[in-house]
Amino acid sequence: MKIEIINKSHHALPAYATEQSAGMDIRAFLEEPVVLKPMERRLIHTGLYMALPKGFEAQIRPRSGLALKHGITVLNTPGTIDADYRGEIGIVLINLSQEEFIVNDGERVAQMVIARHEQAEFVEVSELNETERGAGGYGHTGRK
Repeated sequence: MKIEIINKSHHALPAYATEQSAGMDIRAFLEEPVVLKPMERRLIHTGLYMALPKGFEAQIRPRSGLALKHGITVLNTPGTIDADYRGEIGIVLINLSQEEFIVNDGERVAQMVIARHEQAEFVEVSELNETERGAGGYGHTGRK
């Protein structure tokens, strides 16, 4: 699939690291480093703008290394970029650690997964069909 993209940053376009990668790293595009204090959240610019095909979305997800090593994650994860959005891709990072974290220009701050989706139409009914699980809630499956 080909996706039209504008890159106003001076970094390479997002790309898959391996042949079987699901996500592409997204880099920060910053005029100066951003200091994320503990529990602080900030919008990180990327300089990327794209036009996804109808029926597709881009999901923005945390990078596991940043999460494990530094407690940095994407706040609204997964973030969704709709096919009709044409603005700059921004990454909402939060620092869940007890230490400050510096985000530098070019830092890989998130990953992006392109996914197909459907739009649903709700049909209001008076009752639903029965299933073995029924109304069993959180933690219900796997318990005896």
